[in-house]
Amino acid sequence: TCLAGLKLVSCLCFRTVAAEVRKQISGQYGGSPQLFKHPNTGVPLTEAVDPVDFEEYLTTHPPIVESGPLRDLIEFPPDDIEVIYTPRECRTVVQAVPEEGDTDAHVRDCVRSYTEDWAIVNRKYHKLGTGFNPNALDKQKERQKGLPKQIFEADEMPETSSYQDDQRRSMSIDDTPRGSWACSIFDLKNSLPDPLLPHLLDRAPNEEIDRHNQDQRKTSRHRELFALHPALDEEEPIERHCVPEVPKEHFGQRLLVKCLSLKFEIEIEPIFASLALYDVKEKKKISENFFFDLNSEQTKGMLRPHIQTAAISTLARSAVFSITYPSQDVFLVIKLEKVLQQGDIGECAEPYMVFKESDAAKNKEKLEKLRSQSEQFCQRLGRYRMPFAWTAIHLMNIVNSAGSLERDTEMEMKRKGSWSERRNSSIMGRRSLERTTSGDEACSLTGFRPATLTITNFFKQEGDRLSDEDLYKFLADMRRPSSVLRRLRPITAQLKLDISPAPENPHYCLTPDLLQVKPYPDSRVRPTREILEFPARDVYVPNTTYRNLLYINPQSLNFANRQGSARNITVKVQFMNGEDPNNAMPVIFGKSSCADFYKEAYTSVVYHNRSPDFSDEIKIKLPASLSDHHHILFTFYHVSCQQKQNTPLETPVGYTWIPMLQNGRLRTGHFCLPVSLEKPPQSYSVLSPDVPLPGMKWVDNHRGVFNVEVTAVSTIHTQDQYLDKFFALVHALDEHMFPVRIGDMRIMENSLEAELKTSIAALNSTQLEPVVRFLHLLLDKLVLLVVRPPVIAGQIVNLGQASFEVMASIVNRLHKYLDTSQDMHGRNSLLSSYIHYVFRLPSTDPNSPSPVSTSLSNSNPDISGTPTSPDDEVRSIIGSKVRLSLQFVQWLCTLSTPTSTHLVQQPQLFHEELALQWVVSSGSVREGALQQAWFFFELMVKSIIHHLYFTDRLESPRKHRFPERFMDDITALVSTIAGDIVSRFQKDLELVERLNSSLGFFLNDLLSVMDRGFVFTLIRAYWKQVSTKLYNLQNPTLESLRLDFLRIVCSHEHYVTLNLPCSLLTPPASPSPSVSSATSQSSGFSTHVQDQKIANMFELSVPFREQHFLAGLVLSELSVILEMFGLHKKVVNVVHNLLSSHDSDPRYADPEVKARVAMLYLPLIGIVMEALPQLHDFTGGAAVSSTGEEAESEANIISQTVAMAIAGTSTASPMSRPSSFMLNSQTPRQHGSFWAESSRSLLICLLWVLKNADELVLQKWFTDLSVTQLSRLLDLLYLCVSCFEYKGKKAFERMNSLTFKKSKDMKAKLEEAILGSIGARQEMVRRSRERSPSGSAFGSQENLRWRKDMTHWRQNSEKLDKTRAELEHEALIDGNLATEANLIILDTLEIIVQTVSVTESKESILGGVLKVLLHSMACNQSALYLQHCFATQRALVSKFPELLFEEETEQCADLCLRLLRSCSSSISTIRSHASASLYLLMRQNFEIGNNFARVKMQVTMSLSSLVGTSQNFNEEFLRRSLKTILTYAEEDLELRETTFPDQVQDLVFNLHMILSDTVKMKEHQEDPEMLIDLMYRIAKGYQTSPDLRLTWLQNMAGKHSERNNHAEAAQCLVHSAALVAEYLSMLEDRKYLPVGCVTFQNISSNVLEESAVSDDVVSPDEEGICSGKYFTEIGLVGLLEQAAASFSMAGMYEAVNEVYKVLIPIHEANRDAKKLATIHGKLQEAFGKIVHQDGKRMFGTYFRVGFYGSKFGDLDEQEFVYKEPAITKLAEISHRLEGFYGERFGEDQVEVIKDSNPVDKCKLDPNKAFIQITYVEPYFDTYEMKDRITYFDKNYNLRRFVYCTPFTLDGRAHGDLHEQYKRKTILTTSHAFPYIKTRINIIHKEEIISTPIEVAIEDMQKKTQELAFATHQDPADAKMLQMVLQGSVGTTVNQGPLEVAQVFLSEIPSDPKLYRHHNKLRLCFKDFTKRCEDALRKNKSLIGPDQKEYQRELERNYHRLKEALQPLINRKIPQLYKPVLDSFSRLSLRKLDI
Repeated sequence: TCLAGLKLVSCLCFRTVAAEVRKQISGQYGGSPQLFKHPNTGVPLTEAVDPVDFEEYLTTHPPIVESGPLRDLIEFPPDDIEVIYTPRECRTVVQAVPEEGDTDAHVRDCVRSYTEDWAIVNRKYHKLGTGFNPNALDKQKERQKGLPKQIFEADEMPETSSYQDDQRRSMSIDDTPRGSWACSIFDLKNSLPDPLLPHLLDRAPNEEIDRHNQDQRKTSRHRELFALHPALDEEEPIERHCVPEVPKEHFGQRLLVKCLSLKFEIEIEPIFASLALYDVKEKKKISENFFFDLNSEQTKGMLRPHIQTAAISTLARSAVFSITYPSQDVFLVIKLEKVLQQGDIGECAEPYMVFKESDAAKNKEKLEKLRSQSEQFCQRLGRYRMPFAWTAIHLMNIVNSAGSLERDTEMEMKRKGSWSERRNSSIMGRRSLERTTSGDEACSLTGFRPATLTITNFFKQEGDRLSDEDLYKFLADMRRPSSVLRRLRPITAQLKLDISPAPENPHYCLTPDLLQVKPYPDSRVRPTREILEFPARDVYVPNTTYRNLLYINPQSLNFANRQGSARNITVKVQFMNGEDPNNAMPVIFGKSSCADFYKEAYTSVVYHNRSPDFSDEIKIKLPASLSDHHHILFTFYHVSCQQKQNTPLETPVGYTWIPMLQNGRLRTGHFCLPVSLEKPPQSYSVLSPDVPLPGMKWVDNHRGVFNVEVTAVSTIHTQDQYLDKFFALVHALDEHMFPVRIGDMRIMENSLEAELKTSIAALNSTQLEPVVRFLHLLLDKLVLLVVRPPVIAGQIVNLGQASFEVMASIVNRLHKYLDTSQDMHGRNSLLSSYIHYVFRLPSTDPNSPSPVSTSLSNSNPDISGTPTSPDDEVRSIIGSKVRLSLQFVQWLCTLSTPTSTHLVQQPQLFHEELALQWVVSSGSVREGALQQAWFFFELMVKSIIHHLYFTDRLESPRKHRFPERFMDDITALVSTIAGDIVSRFQKDLELVERLNSSLGFFLNDLLSVMDRGFVFTLIRAYWKQVSTKLYNLQNPTLESLRLDFLRIVCSHEHYVTLNLPCSLLTPPASPSPSVSSATSQSSGFSTHVQDQKIANMFELSVPFREQHFLAGLVLSELSVILEMFGLHKKVVNVVHNLLSSHDSDPRYADPEVKARVAMLYLPLIGIVMEALPQLHDFTGGAAVSSTGEEAESEANIISQTVAMAIAGTSTASPMSRPSSFMLNSQTPRQHGSFWAESSRSLLICLLWVLKNADELVLQKWFTDLSVTQLSRLLDLLYLCVSCFEYKGKKAFERMNSLTFKKSKDMKAKLEEAILGSIGARQEMVRRSRERSPSGSAFGSQENLRWRKDMTHWRQNSEKLDKTRAELEHEALIDGNLATEANLIILDTLEIIVQTVSVTESKESILGGVLKVLLHSMACNQSALYLQHCFATQRALVSKFPELLFEEETEQCADLCLRLLRSCSSSISTIRSHASASLYLLMRQNFEIGNNFARVKMQVTMSLSSLVGTSQNFNEEFLRRSLKTILTYAEEDLELRETTFPDQVQDLVFNLHMILSDTVKMKEHQEDPEMLIDLMYRIAKGYQTSPDLRLTWLQNMAGKHSERNNHAEAAQCLVHSAALVAEYLSMLEDRKYLPVGCVTFQNISSNVLEESAVSDDVVSPDEEGICSGKYFTEIGLVGLLEQAAASFSMAGMYEAVNEVYKVLIPIHEANRDAKKLATIHGKLQEAFGKIVHQDGKRMFGTYFRVGFYGSKFGDLDEQEFVYKEPAITKLAEISHRLEGFYGERFGEDQVEVIKDSNPVDKCKLDPNKAFIQITYVEPYFDTYEMKDRITYFDKNYNLRRFVYCTPFTLDGRAHGDLHEQYKRKTILTTSHAFPYIKTRINIIHKEEIISTPIEVAIEDMQKKTQELAFATHQDPADAKMLQMVLQGSVGTTVNQGPLEVAQVFLSEIPSDPKLYRHHNKLRLCFKDFTKRCEDALRKNKSLIGPDQKEYQRELERNYHRLKEALQPLINRKIPQLYKPVLDSFSRLSLRKLDI
């Protein structure tokens, strides 16, 4: 891949070549020189043609069909687009609206904005476009239901038959006849045939057979090819357009808290509790208070006088909290209060700390006393509260219960059963400016298990530490281990809470405004309160409901400087709408167990504190409309706790207030107010207390002494000055009353325009958060100002530009700051939701009452375009379209020219104004609009559709829908934007990607509403701009952008209709002379014009591209990219996606319609043919064949690719053509080839077109193709077969166990790299995914745990292991895909055959068809496919018998092999069809020439090679098929009289014999020697049929190679070569070829057995003989080359030389210098190794093995020489054989005979098996030694071996010297080693017995030789020398030299016959002493000083020995020196045993 990568990269740097490439591409179709040479007049593919005028075309070509599915292809459906008004979903049972009746305009607008229906444009068929990815997984699953299970042999486990060894004996080996015919035939006769095929033997006309086959093939086919193909593995498809989320109220992660019980040690008074969340880090309270009380009814009774009946909303005990930014810093704070009583908090808390519940009885009186006190206080002070105690829970500890619980609160926690982890997108809310905080802080509250907490410790409140500041300090302290709080004495109590994630839709909830949330089944049930969140940081979500709340938090009061008594201070808070005390409004929410609303609220009292802190929160429901009189009034009271006489309960001690409005805006924030001592005067409420009113007394000199915080949570008040001003001005226009008061300004009419414009511009300065909250309203108002320019002072003021500018700026701000909420196209979700749901054209109403200004807002919330009428009935008409009066329409049409003469205001059309403003914009505004082009595009489109809808023009002809001016604006806009894309893509890729896809979507949308021809011209304009730049720059990024654009445009749901699929192409006006007929040898029957027409359909001709405009673009792009750019994957995916979508589209389900759709893609066939050389080669070893038969690495001698071996075409044959699968392919692979995934996608697209196209059209086109082109098509189909081969269940399991899906292809990564480090868009998708699971985010909660299952991450990688069922399902789908793909290929082959049968060029094409068929048979196929495949094959053979029997020998061989292979299938239907095919094959061969020698020959050979190579071959199945063939022969009446049946029977019996041999081979699978013997025997049986013998020699070579017996493998190959040479020399007389076997004698003496001399040898001219690929010169060369290689591996380099001696003349004759160079190189290597390895070579070790015992069957009493690997010890072979036979016969049954003596069979146990093993050495006579000089000589061509056995005459093995005899046994084998097998029979034995003196002589000679060798060794070896010396002179041992001399030489023998021996021994000793002396001298020169003594010792010993031997050596036998020589032959006992 690296190389490919570099290649690719270098291709992209081909500036120089670019020009030529362009020339070439533009010059001709597709640009590849060898195909499709139609001169293409007109436009090159790299440019877009002028599209057809779509609307014009439709009007001029009325549809041919009246109705039906085809009719629907012609035009868009009438109901294509609709505008729907859907009521928005309301969470609450009643809508939240203000209670007051008539409110001001702004409130009305807001409320309308929150309640009006969504206005949605619905493209009814949109879901059918590719944008809604058709291949989504679940949809796939749906389409895959009910698939039949395809049966594959690969999945059926073959039952391996086990052999009972004792029943089947080992069989004979050598020349015994081959098994007994009789028994074998008996087996065959008794087996059952498979069912015969009916009518097989009937003679039916070919046409009928074809028709029948076709009907069979076409039944029950799977309709949708893509349903079987796994969906593309893409990121997010670019055209995917998600429907935006419906705008809804924001919630964070929701938490449900249930308060179960609160119990103290003593129960004496009511206690009130509140819960709230605090964020310590942000120092912020992040929720409102939840008030609850858990008092018993009895305790509550103590307060009866003070409490009205409690409203049910105040009885809630559970609350739902929302947390948008969960963090480690969130605490749940619980505060307790009690009724005010005398004494400070400490005193009041004391009893709770002192008394224990257990002592209740003991302290009864005290408790009674306390209780009665409490009752008094409750009676008197029941309306006041005092702080009591508090505690806090660290929330994250509960959520991650791993965190240890705080000990100080000593909580206990119990877990309930795990909550199913809920995911709730609303929990995740939306966005924040904050980036995700660091990982440790990211927290999630959704998945934890519910917990029940028991809180036992409370801290008492301290009167001086009540402020929030103090609380934050405490909370921070709580997290420290050494908390100060721990040292405090706690109040013991038990509060039980349940905390859990809130369920999706809890029942009985109340909103913070007390509205009931659905579902709310029963109003009497105790509710759960939703607690309003005050988010810690901004949340950016538009308002969608009415809410208007005010929170007042008094903080502190300082009365230190106030005179008089004021200590127990409470503040009474009231909301007033006037100054009279009765004006207090009942809008203050109650707390717990009280009424819903009150007119006043009191803060809690801190006892005796003049400057108290407060921690109360008072919640107020604000009236919708506020006036200047609304204010908050604070009254300060001193409460007297003790009951004294005439002291009132409360004494007012001060007053202050806050007016609610200031300059018309709501006042909120922090106030530090002065407090007045007396009641405020009249009309105080309009002024602020800061104003010093005359005559008023103030506390502390009017200084601010009262701190209070006022916060509003309102969807009415923006709380932003700029927004407020803008809205106010817009409403002022509305009211039209001058002067306008806004804030503190008064604006006159004449300055209104300027003010309006500045206020619009000032919107840029607003805070983002309020802008987002009021986004919908704000945009609506801006749109309104554009559509209806106001009339000010009699002038129409055009605000279009100002509005456009500010819109652009707002949209960009949102984009910039809220970039987490974008989809992959960079569309901000808030904005896209606005457009989709909210935006609509304001109702344009001509009958407006006021001529001057149209009312901009209107009390009727419905704006569905009905003329405004106040009555409410109108609401019922929503959604139904109301026809507008005709005059209105006409009136609209007159508006094209604005005139300012009369002041009737002209409503602008929003889209027109927008387009205009955009086109004229410049500078930063234009830049802003470009940045967010999508927004304006989508607004424009929605506006257009609304306009058409309301003016009833959706049915009107498209040409007249829009004014010319608007069209021009659009054209200008598209053109400039395309210009931007082209000019800026290198600088600002991210923007350009967004812009590009936005433009694509825009044009896609326009296709639905505008003149389609016009939109096509826009597309073409874009195309041209990109093209021009693209071919200058050659930049793939630009190409990639254009592909994205194209993909988006083509994702239109009516894409097919847009391509005019029903138009028939008319030939171009001036038809160019067609050359196609010249190239194809026959298009005799097609007229010229028709020719051109068909060609136009299949080529990207100009007419094609004009009429099928979009399809033309897609295919041109494909064609060009395959030629030039490295974007294969991307462009292929475009096509794949489209086809996949058509495939599953219900509109195109009808086959006739599908054929029309397929017509749009016919050129794809040609394009893929062109691209063939670049496709991934699936054949190369990729085919994981189920059988081992493809692994014929030895058989495939001439190493081409596997494909060649399978197909068997030899390179030399004139037939072979350059095909992409041959490595020697002549077509250079262009720019980097495809990788597998893309090739597969492209091929499935091709198959789809072939499957669905009209067969007649295909046939016509095939007729036009030249031979080369058809051949290329066949090569393509061949590739498809491999590509979609079934992998098999096991493969799926294997793939599953590999951890993840394979890492993405390197090339894919490369493609991304080329595109510029992954496109910015993917980058964005990635970013947004990282930030937000499920497409939404806030700051920080992205805990990694969420991310995985939220995103549509790669589904594959997610699951590590698939379940069994999923694997089964995958295999099922793959099986069906393989079957369907192959059936499509079969259909296509049939069409090709029909086409070709009428032409002359059929041979080569039919050969190709057959090649594809055979290849498909060789792959894993389903039973279903194979039936059809065999049917087609039978038809093919019956139509063109000469094809097989005359031309393609190889293919005949191949076919036979495939058929036989299938005959042995385990599936009976496959066997039935295969046997039928095989039988017909013989029959047809017979009918041609009255014999079927060829088939006979090929079948026999095939069976042999099957048997030899296939591991899991089952002879039982094959036997049944043979029986089936016999049965056919018996039933074949026509041929009964001929010799045919007998010949069939002969053949079948012969096959059956081979089969029986196979069975035996299986039996010996474990016994390699036996197996080879058996193969040897089978090969020998084929002495008469060279082809078969060759096959078996090949098989043997293979087996040897497996076992690393390279020498033997080489011998097999040499024998094969010799065999071939014999036959070649008979066939052709070429001097340089070997004469025959004789030539090979030097290599091996065994070769002569291959000579073809005997009479029975067939002559090679006979039919079918020697026709295999090896019986050629090339075959011979191949065999020899392999032999040389094997010899080389065996280390026999001398033999390599001999082999090359035969090869060299052949290459010399062919003048093949290259080959000769290689050979001589190898020879040099070989001789180099001989030199280098001298002395280190080892070839083999030999053993004699004898078998004795009847258990061995034929082996009994057989003796062999075994050749074992070098350095094999006797023990090893002994162990091996003993183990092997022990396993076979039982370990106790086998014995190894330990000695080498002759075996006497009578003495052996007949029930056992005996093996005798002896080490033997090669034996050479003296004369032989002259020639055998080197180590190789002594180890090659060995036939004689020797071993010695010592014995004595009395039977012992060893005795004294004078009685020790020795037996030498010389063995001769039948062949020389190395041979084609590793054990050879012994054919001759000879024994020589030596007498004791002869033994002595041999010993002494040996010793002498050793001494001589050690002495003369070079370099000298001192150790060796000393060892030999020590053994010679240093011995006093028995049988040392001295003893030998004393025994044999001391006296002259009495027997004269021994004189010579005596003398010889004497001379030996003489020699021996001399050698000893030499050795000593040599040793002396070698030793160091340390060995001097040792040397002396040796010398002493030597002298001693010499002295002792002296007399013995010198005694000569006088008789031997007599002059007379008795002539007698040397006597020795020689016994010959033959």
